[in-house]
Amino acid sequence: MTRLLLSRGSFPERLLRPTVDYIAAQQQSDGALQWFEGGHVDPWDHVEAAMGLAIGGRLDAAEGAYAWLRTMQREDGGWYAAYKDGAVTDDTRAETNFVAYAATGVWHHFLISRDRRFLRDYWPMLQAAVDFVLALQAPSGEIYWALDSRSGVSRDALVTGCSSIFKSLECAINAAVELGEDPGDWISARARLGHALRQRPDRFDRTWESKARFSMDWFYPVLGGVLEGEQARRRLAARWDTFVEPGLGCRCVADRPWVTVAESCELTLALLASGNRRSAGEVFSWLHDLRHEDGSYWTGYVFPDEAIWPEERPTWTAAAILLAADALTGATAASELFTRVALPESTQEAQRLNQRDLLEQS
Repeated sequence: MTRLLLSRGSFPERLLRPTVDYIAAQQQSDGALQWFEGGHVDPWDHVEAAMGLAIGGRLDAAEGAYAWLRTMQREDGGWYAAYKDGAVTDDTRAETNFVAYAATGVWHHFLISRDRRFLRDYWPMLQAAVDFVLALQAPSGEIYWALDSRSGVSRDALVTGCSSIFKSLECAINAAVELGEDPGDWISARARLGHALRQRPDRFDRTWESKARFSMDWFYPVLGGVLEGEQARRRLAARWDTFVEPGLGCRCVADRPWVTVAESCELTLALLASGNRRSAGEVFSWLHDLRHEDGSYWTGYVFPDEAIWPEERPTWTAAAILLAADALTGATAASELFTRVALPESTQEAQRLNQRDLLEQS
């Protein structure tokens, strides 16, 4: 049984170099980062994989990935659900959390590269993506799940998706301030979204079955920075026994005996964000029996059957490993992106005023 306990300053370069190489090997000539050889590309996982490349020092390859993203961006600022070989394969919808994640990736890349030219070049893409997302914000603060190509706006919201968007808006605001641009309404939009996530659970899962059985709904409000400090610790403690399988990892779904590497890595980040470093390191240490000899990682493991399932090794799973390892060790300047909220000082008073006003209106 393989265990890997990491501490600050101890990034396992030799172990994870093949993991970076695996992601790079799946990049197509146009910059697209497919899930695996012959697989499709979706905007969220594409950005996740690009962040893994940047952590591994493959900045040129990561920039190629963002160039693909810019090329494929629609005129309205969004992206379709899936692509393959340079063509759209799923044009049914544009998901808001997928679109917003571009801002997280661009800001992550800037934190590592400190390349203001890159940030300036990708500002129009980032701005258009955020504006697309915020055009789908409900009056009560939540952001609708998707723009459906046939039926229009899907007027319901996901806790996981909106928590991811909350972090993406933090990144977008930081990028705007870094470039001397006006974040405009993004600050108040983020405050309204945070208020909905904290105070209005009735605004989520209104028209479909609750997603509370998925572990991401449990930890993403912490991962996205919606809940901090004691609130974050209480949330993670409340369903720990429901989702965490000791020695194996985090279940994807509460009622399925299946742990997944990506969710376990994201839980690692959420635990670090809550201040629980010991548990974060322990969860991450359990995952490496699912490492393939080429440095990639299997998606997950069905423990009653002692079986790997599905037999896929996605680039975004490899990237999640790299993001968690970076956060645990502090290897790059982006290592705290998902473990703390870091807004520009110039925006903090506006944030406080917005939050106060929303609480008074409740």
